[in-house]
Amino acid sequence: MQLRYAFRLYPEPGQRAALAGAFGCARVVFNDAVRAREDARAAQQPYPKAAVLSQQLITHAKNTPERSWLGEVSSVVLQQALRDAEAAYRNFFASLKGERKGKRVGAPRFRSRKDSRQAIRFTTNARWKITSGGRLSLPKIGDVKVKWSRVLPAVPSSVTVILGSAGRYFASFVIDTDVDTDRARWTEPDPEAAIGIDLGLTHFAVLSDGTKIDSPRFLRRAEKKLKKAQRELSRKQKGSRNRAKARQKVARAHAGVADARKEFHHQLSTTLIRENQAVAVEDLAVAGLARTSLAKSVHDAGWSQFVTMLEYKAQRYGRTFVKVGRFEPTSQRCSTCGHRDGPKPLAVREWTCRACGTVHDRDHNAAINVKQAAGLAVSACGAPVRPEPVLAQREETGSHGIPAGCRAA
Repeated sequence: MQLRYAFRLYPEPGQRAALAGAFGCARVVFNDAVRAREDARAAQQPYPKAAVLSQQLITHAKNTPERSWLGEVSSVVLQQALRDAEAAYRNFFASLKGERKGKRVGAPRFRSRKDSRQAIRFTTNARWKITSGGRLSLPKIGDVKVKWSRVLPAVPSSVTVILGSAGRYFASFVIDTDVDTDRARWTEPDPEAAIGIDLGLTHFAVLSDGTKIDSPRFLRRAEKKLKKAQRELSRKQKGSRNRAKARQKVARAHAGVADARKEFHHQLSTTLIRENQAVAVEDLAVAGLARTSLAKSVHDAGWSQFVTMLEYKAQRYGRTFVKVGRFEPTSQRCSTCGHRDGPKPLAVREWTCRACGTVHDRDHNAAINVKQAAGLAVSACGAPVRPEPVLAQREETGSHGIPAGCRAA
């Protein structure tokens, strides 16, 4: 299993200039590859192969006065930029044919020096290394200081140097982990330990065992600071150095919110995966909810990032992870008797089942239903527990009554 380990970099002024040159050279090669493809398309000619582009845009271009500065950076960085362009076109065509899952991917666009993210990649061919003093040695850049927060579990296969919008540098290492070694790091939980999770806004998560985890609302808490920084940015003259400083201040404020949210998701997902053998969560339509009046709160919660963390950590440590379909009526069905009580507005936080009289907390009941729908609840004999379907009541929304021939005698 491949994982990424990111660490903060602190390059010196000369190294920052060298990295800026490497970012620029990689960006130019990528844009030249996109332009070559677009020119071939306009002329109704076959797309040039990667080997041909490598010869034209890198090898021959270095010998021209216009592109002679390409020789000042590692050739591996330029080759990886070409591979990125090829991958972008592969994803685009796969998306057009319906072979790629998820949202449709647009055609590759030209990169800009004003993009919020700049990145270059070094593979093993570039002969980069981690020095005995703990620095990251990069070809034609030098030994860069790294803030190591943990030990790498294996030898990395590549490293990507990233410059974010907040002006922070990161080194992202690709690690091939051993599944058996990863699973041996944690003690196995109770084989019957399973949990259902109901994600929400009032509480970030409510577990089927009754635990309620409050929503930190990082963006809401930082709104005052963000508003002030954004107001200062809007008052600066466009193109001035003060505006660039104000823009970076806004970016740093947003980066702090994103980092805090990510840390919260990591800690919670690790705890749930460590303590349970099986985890079930509802597959929410986040894209649809983000178009409603709750959009800011939905984005602030970051459900998609949290679910993604649960999924890959479950795979890494040998846990069972189940996504329950978004059309499962987890908020409408009684977890005790299985009676479907109909949809309810968000203002209703507690309700009483009309069939058995059980008083339910809306979110806790939904979490139990998520667990049951995933087949994780087991009875004393070890068989999966799931309420049997019941006939809809006449007064339920969408019900047209029970035909006379189907009524019980």
